[in-house]
Amino acid sequence: MLRTVNNLRDPLSSFSPSTESPSAETAALASITLPPRMLTRKAKVFWAAVFLVVVPVFFQAPLVRSLPWLSLALTGTWLLAGVSLTSRATTQLWGDLLTGFTWTWLAGSLYWGWLRAEPLWHLPIEALGFPLVLVLLSRGQGRIGSYFFLGSLFGTAATDLYIYWTDLLPMWRQVMIVDPEWVPVLLREAATTLQTTVNFSRALLIAIALLTVGLLPLQSQQPCWWAFSGAVLSTLIVDLLFLTSALCF
Repeated sequence: MLRTVNNLRDPLSSFSPSTESPSAETAALASITLPPRMLTRKAKVFWAAVFLVVVPVFFQAPLVRSLPWLSLALTGTWLLAGVSLTSRATTQLWGDLLTGFTWTWLAGSLYWGWLRAEPLWHLPIEALGFPLVLVLLSRGQGRIGSYFFLGSLFGTAATDLYIYWTDLLPMWRQVMIVDPEWVPVLLREAATTLQTTVNFSRALLIAIALLTVGLLPLQSQQPCWWAFSGAVLSTLIVDLLFLTSALCF
């Protein structure tokens, strides 16, 4: 009987409780993190720039169509917030970026609120902040916000170039003035127009240009260039979202 008990005890002894402490498991989980380069100061500026281009498309677009004056009034809110953040050393970078975003918000409110049926006015309105940006850069001020604005303006110019290149200006005007229920029909027609070899080749050239201009600044160690890059590359995201919505309607 004792021999049987001893035989059972030996294999059970091999199942001793793990000596690994909970802290070791926590450390193992903590090791599953983002790459260090994704957490650097300039990388955070890049992702913030992407956020400030992509997300407002879904927030400002419906707001400015129904309440353009409210959208325009929010410009002052963004500007005050940017100036307030800039005045503090710990948040100066984010205030600078938010101030640059303010000029794109202002332009979007003015154009999409009152001039959206006139595509030829799009780029001039979007460039309203350009003189101010040049003044700031000449004084060595507001570099991050200014580069974000310039990247956003470059992306807008590239998108508008494609619209001119593919003769979509008449379609633009129709989408802006027709009743909402007719918009899906026009978007499907526009998507069909783009599905040709020539227009696809043009789109590919524009995309390559945006990728090149957007990726090259990432070689720099200066956060302002990463803000520029984030604004340029996010233009591709927005354009792809609009193209996907047109194809899905």
